[in-house]
Amino acid sequence: MTVGELLARIDSREITAWAAYEQVHGPLGPVRGDYQAALIAATITNMLASKKGVRKKLADFLLEWDHKPQTWEDQLAAVRSMNKALGGTDTTSEGRRHGDNQPARDPSGADRRGRRRPRWRPRSGDGPG
Repeated sequence: MTVGELLARIDSREITAWAAYEQVHGPLGPVRGDYQAALIAATITNMLASKKGVRKKLADFLLEWDHKPQTWEDQLAAVRSMNKALGGTDTTSEGRRHGDNQPARDPSGADRRGRRRPRWRPRSGDGPG
């Protein structure tokens, strides 16, 4: 449901009532699920920790959603790190940039063996119209 549809269906009194409910009972929606999952994780971690171990707080397990946008270089570094941690091998050359390993496209539409690729054409009765 979009915001416009929501506002068309309920009035400001009901929105105010839901806001007051959230103030009393805690967040609604996915944020509440994050708190519930963090509570379970903190409880189990503290239960399994030694008596002299450092106790974890609920905040230690809460997800942080405000991240800066990643560049493709940051994402590639993260994938390489995960690949290495899982014992994978990197088959790319280290200095190669994204797209450098792609063959140049022939403007005539031919594939790398020189054959022309078929073009899709709608049959009569297919497609819009």
